[in-house]
Formats: sequence, C-alpha cells, structure tokens
Amino acid sequence: MVSNITFNCIGILGHPLRPEAAAIGEQVAKSLTERGISTWTRMTWEAPKIESLIRESDMVIAIGGDGAMLRAGRLCGLAGVPIFGINAGHLGFLTEANPPMWDQALESLLAHRFWIEERMMIHSEVWRGGEVVSQDDALNDIVIGRGASARLVLLDMFVNGQWVTTYYADGLIVATPTGSTAYALAVGGPILPPELKSILVVPVAPHLTLDRPLVLSEGVTVEVVVSKDHQANVILTVDGEGNCPLQENDVIMVRASERASRFIRLRDRNYFYRSILDRMEPKMPVRRREHYESRFKPEIKIEDTE
Repeated sequence: MVSNITFNCIGILGHPLRPEAAAIGEQVAKSLTERGISTWTRMTWEAPKIESLIRESDMVIAIGGDGAMLRAGRLCGLAGVPIFGINAGHLGFLTEANPPMWDQALESLLAHRFWIEERMMIHSEVWRGGEVVSQDDALNDIVIGRGASARLVLLDMFVNGQWVTTYYADGLIVATPTGSTAYALAVGGPILPPELKSILVVPVAPHLTLDRPLVLSEGVTVEVVVSKDHQANVILTVDGEGNCPLQENDVIMVRASERASRFIRLRDRNYFYRSILDRMEPKMPVRRREHYESRFKPEIKIEDTE
C-alpha cells in the first residue's frame, strides 16, 4: 500500500458553512507548510476560480462531510487530481480522517502509505428541441422528480434506444455505485461496492409501475423522457445540487462519464463493507475471522481486516 506520488503542492477546500472546517484548514495548511509543501486554501467553491488551482495541485484535501466530498470529487475529477477527506460533517462516509486524528493521517499520507480508489461518475445531458440545454457529471446520482407539486411524474425510460418501462412515481434516481449508499439506498435500492462499474436505476415511490431497482452495465445509455401527459413540475438535480426545470418531451440522457473521482485511502482495500455496516448497525459486535478459522481451508490466510 505504497504510492509514488510526489506532493509539491496541496490544495485545501473547506466547507463554507461549517466553521470548524476553516479552523482545521488553517492547522492543516500550517502543518504542510512546515514540511516544505506549497499550499493554497479556499473556503468558497466558485468553480471557475479554483479549477486552475486544482489542475496545478498534486492532491486536494477536502474538509467537510459527504456533500463536500461529492463536490470536490466532481471538481477534481475534471483534472484527475486525487482527494483526501477530513470529516467535519455528520456521516463522513466518503472521508478518510476524523479530527483530531488528521495530523497522524497526514503522516501516513506523506509517507506514501496509501492507495488510490477510483470511483466511476455518470454524465447527464438534457436535450430539448434537438439541443443540449444542460449537462453535468455526478459522483452520486442524478434525480428526476417533482418540484413543489404533490403530483406524480410520468417518465418513459429507454436503454440503448429500446423502451423499457414507464414510471409513474415521485421521481427516478439514476445512480453510481457510490450513490447506491445515498438516496437510492433510502428508497430501497441495493448496496453496490464502489469498484463496480454499473449504473443503478431506482424509482421513488412508484405507483402501479415497476417498483424494482435495475442494475445496468457501464456501457449503456439511459434515456428518460418527460411524458407529455405529466401533470407535475419536473426538475433535475445532480448530486443534490441545482434545480434544472424540465419540460414535456425533454430527454435526459445518462451514461458513464469519461472521468472518475480518485480518493486517497489509508484503510485496507476491503474497508467498504465494514464501514457501511458500522453505520447501519453501529451496536453490532465485530466478528473476527480467526474465531471461525476451522471453517476455512488451511491454505487460506486468515487476516483481521478491521
């Protein structure tokens, strides 16, 4: 678990609405400067102003919760720059270090005791009258749903140009494996491991229509058409941000992005399963494999991956 990345310049992005992020960012910048590493710090996330800084960086440290990591993942994915997350939020599922242990984590990081985890992203385009009116990449999900109206939306879905079904529901989630543990999980979708290259489609509160999630291969193109018979205001959000109003006959095309988000990990490569279950079942005691060693073949090496 050793990487050969050289850290000459490290950027620090702090969540603008979390006061503790600014304080941690100051301390991190000071620690890195003392080690002879050039740094820059931003607590505002105006993309045009920081994209050039990100491109010139060897790594970006994002300080905040999962929302900060998602936004950093999308920004840094454009430049292929890896991200290291320090949790200053609630869940922090995508982050790698928790205060006050961040300095110890930096020691491991700068000693190159880490590995890079790549997570796929999806790209969406909104087509209207033969033109693209909106497009973006998502690390978590793209959600097509009703606005303030209590009415259901009517959406026709096609996969690689073939009609699959029509959803009459509160909305439709098109997610990555990363997004499978977010909104998609809350509405009954499956948990997909982050290394999987698949696109997940999950309806939100479907009424008398297909109510099962669909797991599609990475190479497909999903098209969702806003039916002319819909009676609700329909909007599109990307990773929970932005509200792009949709009109009847708008076509939302979703496919795997050419870019990927790269996360720096200090933990074992099998961290994901224990990490997600610790959050879902925090009171369950950990069962160590050596307790069941006799059930495994002798040639299999038994390790504690906790």
